[in-house]
Amino acid sequence: MHRLDGKVAIVTGAARGQGEAEARLFAAEGARVVLTDVLEEPGRKLAAEIGSAALFARQDVSSEAGWEEVVALALSHFGRLDALVNNAGIVHYASLFDHSVDDYMRVIRVNQLGVFLGMRVAGAAMGKRGGGSIVNISSIGGLVGVGGAIAYTASKHAVTGMTKVAALELASLGVRVNSIHPGGVDTAMVEMPDAMRAGVRERGGMPNVPLARIGLPEEIAQAALFLASDESSYCTGTALLVDGGLLAGTNVPRR
Repeated sequence: MHRLDGKVAIVTGAARGQGEAEARLFAAEGARVVLTDVLEEPGRKLAAEIGSAALFARQDVSSEAGWEEVVALALSHFGRLDALVNNAGIVHYASLFDHSVDDYMRVIRVNQLGVFLGMRVAGAAMGKRGGGSIVNISSIGGLVGVGGAIAYTASKHAVTGMTKVAALELASLGVRVNSIHPGGVDTAMVEMPDAMRAGVRERGGMPNVPLARIGLPEEIAQAALFLASDESSYCTGTALLVDGGLLAGTNVPRR
């Protein structure tokens, strides 16, 4: 416990799913957390549940002005900024020939531009005070192709590459930058009938995955906690797979 004592973090896309799990865990480990999302009602409710260690702000991650406001809020309210989890993301499923330009750019603006802006604005603030940690949530789709999700796959490959460039460029400022690559995780983004959810959480429920089950948001949060904490002080530019072993073999996700 208390692995983030004294630290201040921003978690985007924090109203539900992986972002919610990360925000809850970070606060439980001693951090003060700025939760951001476009989903205001659940975001504010979560911040109220966490208590005085949490603050909610509505944020469109594709807006540079919005990033400036969120980072300024963290600094003014909590006095510092030590960690950023670029978690906000969306997916749109369509084949190459059926994928509209508008839908493609909507995914790119959130998943790719949002991470770029977050690293640039938050990284500068962290560098001014001597360092910090940026954790970018990519995907197995940032390492391999995911059939039926060309914009999502493109955006997550971009996150993987941008993480490595930022790790090189921000190292001299003491800012570490790493990416996490989840496989299937049981969140609202994963489309499945409610009746299936209990089954895929049990071992044997996903036979194509070596660990034979879907991942949980809390498991991704634990990986983010490690990378945000001082325990990972010699890690930067790394891509951490949290996929139940899916990419260890020849199974490639398809739709």
